[in-house]
Amino acid sequence: MSDHKRLDGDRNDSAPGDEGVNTHEPLSGVKGYAIGLALASLLTAAAFILPGTGLIWGPAIPAALVVLAIAQMGIHLVFFLHITTGSDNQNNVIALAFGVLIVALVVLGSVWIMNHLHHQLMTPADMMRMMR
Repeated sequence: MSDHKRLDGDRNDSAPGDEGVNTHEPLSGVKGYAIGLALASLLTAAAFILPGTGLIWGPAIPAALVVLAIAQMGIHLVFFLHITTGSDNQNNVIALAFGVLIVALVVLGSVWIMNHLHHQLMTPADMMRMMR
């Protein structure tokens, strides 16, 4: 079985960003990276331009920026890190999920600790009353 036939079979059953590389063509893998770069650049430009325009209601701008950031992460995962739903990427997805869990635990734990400390500390006005 030649590489060309194998690539044609995989092309019909592949995820976006998961493209086969033909060893006979030096630029065969560049197409996916170029599409990813164009999409990432478009999302970045939208994140900078969107708040300055009146297209979105003012209080909804943070939510729109979060949506653009999540889309940007998806583009990077698919087109640059090649994380897809294929069976050969199962370990990568599990490692990514574990990393996200650890980061979430650290961030949420830090916020929880800071909130607890905020409620336990005295305000400067209370400290002045204690000194009198």
